[in-house]
Amino acid sequence: MRVVVAVFAALLTLGLAAFGVVAAQRANAPAAATAISTQGMATQQAPAQSTRPTPVRAPVADLAQNQIAEVAKPTVATDAPAVAPVILAQNTPAPAAAAPQSAAAPAPAPAKSAPACDKPDGMGLARTVEIDTTGGPAFGTEHFKQYDFLRDKEVVLTFDDGPWPENTPMVIKALTDMCVKGTFFEIGEHATWRPDISKMVAAAGMTIGSHTWSHKDLAKNPYAKDIEKAKDEIEMGVSAVHMAVDGPIAPFFRFPDLQQPADLMTYLGTRNIAIFSTDIDTFDFKMRKPEDVVKSAMTKLAKNGKGILLMHDFQHATAEALPELLRQLKAGGYKIVHMVPKQPVQTLSKYDDMVRAQDKFSNANNTRPQTSVVKTISE
Repeated sequence: MRVVVAVFAALLTLGLAAFGVVAAQRANAPAAATAISTQGMATQQAPAQSTRPTPVRAPVADLAQNQIAEVAKPTVATDAPAVAPVILAQNTPAPAAAAPQSAAAPAPAPAKSAPACDKPDGMGLARTVEIDTTGGPAFGTEHFKQYDFLRDKEVVLTFDDGPWPENTPMVIKALTDMCVKGTFFEIGEHATWRPDISKMVAAAGMTIGSHTWSHKDLAKNPYAKDIEKAKDEIEMGVSAVHMAVDGPIAPFFRFPDLQQPADLMTYLGTRNIAIFSTDIDTFDFKMRKPEDVVKSAMTKLAKNGKGILLMHDFQHATAEALPELLRQLKAGGYKIVHMVPKQPVQTLSKYDDMVRAQDKFSNANNTRPQTSVVKTISE
């Protein structure tokens, strides 16, 4: 009996102990569940926290990473106040900003078509080039190599020492008959003698520059040692040709004998007058036969392929040779280029007065224009 009671007491004790364990587990379950729930919430809320603006006090590396992440994410509406983005230097270059329209360089205007030639056997001009004479640029590869603007088989026709009776009008006729144009470097004194010829050259659409007052070699004395005297020779030539034309002329200048002192080239630069040497000198002033002039020009062109051609409308052989020379240029596939200035030359009043003082045959009574003095009443 005692054994049965002892067994029963032991079973009762074990039962009570088990009941206590279960009760304890039930009592602790809410706290554990709360802990587990809290951990889950923290895990779920972590990504949401990364969308908040990064504090400025965070390390720069973290800021850079967060900013890259923020740029990649789509914008999400939140109740948080807007925060200006922090711009950081990055290794990835930012795309270049588009230049404002006003800063863009204007596109160059397309070249105009060369005028058509209305002469059956004419050449016509291949193109016209405009020369900006600012700073006194120099042309002609015999002395200056920088501005070689001619293409293969292109020729610029230039004439020195005019205007001259008979010869210059013959040259103008030959050029006009072929619908081409040239550049004339006139001697100032010659222009004062025959201003009517200078006006005819201008009326034909030719370009007119200057070639000193009296064709003195400015590399020799007294001009070599007296720059003011040399300036007088240059500027009086410019003023005289301008007066003879009675209109705009080009700021184009050629030194006599192609002698180009450095100090005078510098001076012409201050006057914005371009200097012209040559590519091909025909030496026509040494020739008396037209065929020799043609041969000289064509032989040298064949060797050079193109060029600024130097001739003299002062020379009668050249005036006679020009029609045949132009025919051979056309037959040989050469093309004529005409030079014009961007702006006309500006004369200086001091030298205008000096030229007027040279006119010993002017009369104070001769101030009226000829058309008001002389009138044809019968013809």
